Amino acid sequence: MAGSTPASRLAELKTKPPAAPVTPGQEAWRRFRKHRLALICLGVLSIIVGAVILGPWLWRVPINEIDFSASLSPPSLKHPLGTDDLGQDLLARILYGGRISLAVGLVAMLIAMTFGVLVGALAGMSRGLLDTCLMWLTDLFLSLPQLPLLLLIFYLFNDTLKKLVGIEMGIFILVVSVIGGLRWMPVARLVRAQFLTLREKEFVEAARALGASRWRQVVKHILPNAIGPVIVAATIDVAAAIIAESTLSFLGLGFPPDVPTWGRILYDAKDQMDVAPHWALAPGLLIFITVLTINYIGDGLRDAYDPRRVI
Repeated sequence: MAGSTPASRLAELKTKPPAAPVTPGQEAWRRFRKHRLALICLGVLSIIVGAVILGPWLWRVPINEIDFSASLSPPSLKHPLGTDDLGQDLLARILYGGRISLAVGLVAMLIAMTFGVLVGALAGMSRGLLDTCLMWLTDLFLSLPQLPLLLLIFYLFNDTLKKLVGIEMGIFILVVSVIGGLRWMPVARLVRAQFLTLREKEFVEAARALGASRWRQVVKHILPNAIGPVIVAATIDVAAAIIAESTLSFLGLGFPPDVPTWGRILYDAKDQMDVAPHWALAPGLLIFITVLTINYIGDGLRDAYDPRRVI
C-alpha cells in the first residue's frame, strides 16, 4: 500500500506529450471544410478543370473538322453536345476552349495580384509623398471606363502583337495584359489597408526593435498575415477575368473564330438561337457554373481566413 503511493504520484506527474503545432494553412483548410457549399463548389470546379485538361485526349474529335451534313445537329451519341453551323463537334470545341478561358482567368489574376500586392505594399509601408502618388495612380485607374478602354487598346495594339508573336499568342498576351492591368486597383487598396493596420501591431514593432530590416518585416511578418484577403480577392479576379474574356470574345474582339473559347462559341451562336439553342447552352452554362463555383470558393476562403469568425 505504501509502495503504491509514490507510483501514483509519479503517474500524476507525468505530462501528456505536446500536440503537434497546427500551421496556418492547416487551420485554414479545417475552417474551409466547414463551409459545405464552398467544398462542393471546389469539387465541381475540379471536375471542370480536369475535363478541359484531359478531355481533348479522351475525346479525340478534331475541333475544326467540318461536316455540312451534320450542320446544327442536336445532341446525339455521335455529338453529345451537338454541332455548329459548319458541323463541327461542340464538345471537342468546348473542351479545347475551356483551356484558353481558364488560362486567361488564371494568368490575368496573377498579373493583377502581382501589381496589386506590389503597389499596395509600397503604399502601405511608405509614408508621405510615395503613398499619396501611388493612391492617386490607383484612383486614376479606378476612374477609367474599362470596356471602352479595352476596345481602344485592342484596336491600337492588336495588329502589332499579331505580327510579333503570331495570331493566337498575340491575342492571348493582349487579353491577359489588358484584363490583368485593369484589375489590380482593388487589390492594391486592400493590401495597403492591411499593411497600414499590421505595421502597427506588437509583433511587427518587436521585429523592428530587434533590428529587422523593412524588407524582412514585410516578407516575414506583414505579408503572411495579409495574404488571406489577397487569396479571396484572387478568386474574385479569376471569375471577373473569365467574364471579361467572354465579353470581349462575344463582341468579336477576342480570339479568332478558329480558336474556340467559351465566349467565342457564344458569339458564333447568337444568330442561331432560334434554330439551335444547344449551340449557346453548353458554353453559357459552363461560364455560369465556373464563375459561380469560384465565387462560392472565395466565400469559403473569406470565412476560413477571417480570425473573427468562429467555425
